Amino acid sequence: MDVEIIQPGLATTVQDRGRTGYYHLGIPQGGALDQYSYELGNALVGNLDGEAALECTYMGPEIRAHGRCLVAVTGASVEVRVNDDVVPQWTSFTMETDDVLSFGIISEGARFYIAFGGGVDVPEVLGSRSTYPIGRLGGVEGRQLDDGDRISIAGTGAGEVGAEIPEELRPTFPKDLTVRIITGLYDHLLTEKGRRNLLEEEWSLTPVADRMGMRFEGPGVEWKEREQPFGAGSDPSNIVDAGYAVGSIQIPGGTQPIILHRDAVSAGGYAMVGTVISADMDAVGRAAPGTVVHFSDVTMDEALEARRKRGEALRTAIDSLR
Repeated sequence: MDVEIIQPGLATTVQDRGRTGYYHLGIPQGGALDQYSYELGNALVGNLDGEAALECTYMGPEIRAHGRCLVAVTGASVEVRVNDDVVPQWTSFTMETDDVLSFGIISEGARFYIAFGGGVDVPEVLGSRSTYPIGRLGGVEGRQLDDGDRISIAGTGAGEVGAEIPEELRPTFPKDLTVRIITGLYDHLLTEKGRRNLLEEEWSLTPVADRMGMRFEGPGVEWKEREQPFGAGSDPSNIVDAGYAVGSIQIPGGTQPIILHRDAVSAGGYAMVGTVISADMDAVGRAAPGTVVHFSDVTMDEALEARRKRGEALRTAIDSLR
């Protein structure tokens, strides 16, 4: 069966777990920004092998079913409607031929996910169905969805109608968020005041936030005065080009930090003063403009423990459906 995009919403794309192994070639890992919500959406409809789903940002699409399908909507809090009936998030439901799925206004968070039993069936590119719009890879012709698109759904899935993720296992969408980071590789270029501002002051997420990076405003930081090395730019935040880790924090000009997310470039000429730990990247992806963030410096051992606990929480949530 397939589904028809009546109207696409603001920025709806096909995403899965991402394409790893090509970052050294400049191709980012991509994939769902909120992997936790994406994985639970898939689990609700019986998909456990990283099947593709739809990621919707701020404003959802309107979709007509051409055949019977099992569906679940997870992630940011939004009213979900099938025809004129409101259906719950975090619970699987069915759509019949000519049913129309639509959405209200997001009340919390920034992104939600639509999972279909069997998964969205688009061609794999470099081992993933995720859309990378800058590189025109994956998804539907490497772009955001548009009205009139028809998307195949690969089967019906193995899930059950009415499966539900318990409320206590769902993510939250706080307006005040602590984001754990490991400082480096270039935090030594900050003055003491610059480091204090980064770790002790508040930063607010601006509307300049997409799959490549999220820009924050706040008190700014100070850089140490130094003679710039050959090949670097004139600003103290410039370095000779280096590789970026996913989650790297840049502060161009010392004013507005940018967290590089899953579609970010793999290298460039801005100093990385810290990196968001992997366990907190989902929370960053959920954040809506205006969210106040405090950066907290943690050790590698603490980061690894947080990653272990995140994996455990995800397994617990999936196991709750069995």
